[in-house]
Amino acid sequence: MLEVGKMAPAFTLEDQDGNKVARADLAGSWVVLYFYPKDDTPGCTIEACEFSAGIASFAALDARVLGVSPDDAESHRRFRAKHDLEVELLSDPKHAMMERYEAWGEKNMYGKVKEGVIRSTVILDPEGRVAHRWKRVTARGHAEKVRARLQELRSAR
Repeated sequence: MLEVGKMAPAFTLEDQDGNKVARADLAGSWVVLYFYPKDDTPGCTIEACEFSAGIASFAALDARVLGVSPDDAESHRRFRAKHDLEVELLSDPKHAMMERYEAWGEKNMYGKVKEGVIRSTVILDPEGRVAHRWKRVTARGHAEKVRARLQELRSAR
């Protein structure tokens, strides 16, 4: 179970450029992990564009923003290029990491229950612990809420 204050589950995933990114490599920085269903769909594009528009403010808070979906690196590259995105995108095609972060499971879409990505976000502190978690989010406006919460968490240290 993913709990605030506990160490976040380890992961190693490929980014849009084919580079491996591991939780252990992120130590020393704040990390925003946002989980989204699919590249270049309306809600996912809104969320990625809003995180990208605020990337400088996240960097000023010593935070990296990483989007995670089941899409492959090539899909991520096309998505980033099409929308001029600055966020890093990680591929989890077998959804192993998403399961550990409770971002994969049953969801109700238009009255049908199915398994898939649960749009959610986790902030990790510089030690790799879960600092905050949103279990289900709405894409529009979410990036600003994450930035504000990150600022509060940093101020409380």
